Amino acid sequence: MDLEIVENGSVTSPQGFSAGAVYAGIKSYGEGKLDLGLLLSQVPGHAAGIFTTNRVKAAPVLWCRERLASGRAQAVVVNSGVANACVGPRGLEDAAQMARLAAARLAVDPGLVLVASTGKIGVPLPMEKIAAGLERIALSTDGGHELARCIMTTDTFAKEVAVRLGIYGVPVTVAGTAKGAGMIHPQMATMLAFLTTDAAVEPGFLPKALARAAADSFHMVSVDGDMSTNDTLVVLANGLAGNRPIARGTRAAKAFQEALNFVCQRLARSIARDGEGATKLVTVTVLGAKNRADARAVARAVARSNLTKCAIHGADPNWGRIAAAAGQSGGELDPDRLDIAVGEALLFQGGLRLDFDDKQARAALSGNEVAVRLDLHLGPCSATAWGCDLSEEYVTFNSQYTT
Repeated sequence: MDLEIVENGSVTSPQGFSAGAVYAGIKSYGEGKLDLGLLLSQVPGHAAGIFTTNRVKAAPVLWCRERLASGRAQAVVVNSGVANACVGPRGLEDAAQMARLAAARLAVDPGLVLVASTGKIGVPLPMEKIAAGLERIALSTDGGHELARCIMTTDTFAKEVAVRLGIYGVPVTVAGTAKGAGMIHPQMATMLAFLTTDAAVEPGFLPKALARAAADSFHMVSVDGDMSTNDTLVVLANGLAGNRPIARGTRAAKAFQEALNFVCQRLARSIARDGEGATKLVTVTVLGAKNRADARAVARAVARSNLTKCAIHGADPNWGRIAAAAGQSGGELDPDRLDIAVGEALLFQGGLRLDFDDKQARAALSGNEVAVRLDLHLGPCSATAWGCDLSEEYVTFNSQYTT
């Protein structure tokens, strides 16, 4: 399949989407730091979402899950700086009020407005600031870049991508933006991710496509092993490209799935690269597993291992930490068949340490991208997870997060 990456792409690259953002004063760290945004489709469309599996869920998560039971949505209102989590009944009241205010601003049905928040837990939303801020948001087809910036908290750069492909001879665009740098752990992360497409899809297709894309992207990211209360991944499909609706099991469905996978994986990699205090993006590839579940389990365990992350930060070829992390993953593994490599340096093979070139191994661990590879030699399945190193800066930052 030929995918064309859209230059300067954003969530408003697909037809019929507009967005905008302002500084409403929700964040305490300065004018110019956008913290309130809107995303709008010209028409209602099919929608799907995946949310945190943490039993402590923020009010916007509860609101979105209820709204998405219909499989339809038209807009998203989002704030950063305050999570709207663990504030009692007021949380859901404020989430509902955010939806009503956004609906009035956009002239759409409040039931079609999704709500997302990210920031400090246990702090009530400043609803007067949100109400005033919404009135100042100017939506445009270039506003996707503003939306990407407004959802940032500890992120150091905006994360966005758009791709174009042909579906039944019609150009279709799939795009996305995400935020996340800390409290990142598999089975969703402390992230918000909004995906948009102008593709027309059959009812019921989108949730399954989103689940498949998330399984090999956002569910395979770990920065620090902590899961958030606000994780939200939603996709809106408005159908304005005019293609014949995509149905499950068709060649068009496969092409769309690959595009959605590409967008999600690109965003997931960006989240790992931007981990709090991170100096290195770590890609963990597991080969030779009996099944995908085992491959994913091993890859995630290595990516989230603090000892492994520390070793990578110091460019220490400590294969023992990688082996130990893999062994506690729960995935089937025979240590006497296991191979471990960093870059092109094979460190461990068939249950035995190799007499590897220490300089070569340290060089493979010293760049800003590190590749770790494990071969289980048990079957045909593979998986990839993304993480980062663990630095002193991460500890310093998170020791002062609320102060």
